[in-house]
Amino acid sequence: MSRPASIELAPNPFAAIDVVYAGIGSRTTPPSILRVMRQFATEAARLGWTLRSGGAGGADETFEDAATDAGGSVECFHPWPGFRAHERARQIRPTLERPTAAALAVAADAHPAWSRLSRGARALHARNAHQILGADLHTPSDVIVCWTPDGSLDGSSRESGGTGQALRIAARHGVPVLNLARPEHRRMIETILPVAA
Repeated sequence: MSRPASIELAPNPFAAIDVVYAGIGSRTTPPSILRVMRQFATEAARLGWTLRSGGAGGADETFEDAATDAGGSVECFHPWPGFRAHERARQIRPTLERPTAAALAVAADAHPAWSRLSRGARALHARNAHQILGADLHTPSDVIVCWTPDGSLDGSSRESGGTGQALRIAARHGVPVLNLARPEHRRMIETILPVAA
């Protein structure tokens, strides 16, 4: 497995335009981190950044709602048609309703126990490939902003949960990761944005 890309941000990386980021993380992301994610997504939307997300509860939903509320562009990748339709008052039209066959292949290559996964679990993990690499799997996100309990950058630990799959794909493709469980990454975000901790 390749080493995760190091994070090197310009003094004001938000001066860049046409940036695409994946906003992802655990469904059990702590409320204090969800607030940081909400502020990040709001400011990123105001600056014209595009969010990629997977429609899950917790972190994904927070990023999506904040970006949408701020008038931002959202690319949402679902594992199957109707994903979470009964759980959300606000529905974001998915860019893809299910992962492509090529995304399933990318996911299989990155998952340590693919053969033991159910069809539904495979679809959930495969949509992560689109979050990281785009609908065509050839337009990688510029950065991943996430939270995992272990602060992982490469998804190598089981404690990374489902987000670990996205981190493994990002590591294989050199996409940098800002994991808000890491104090230095949270400080980086908080110095860039007017975030209330």
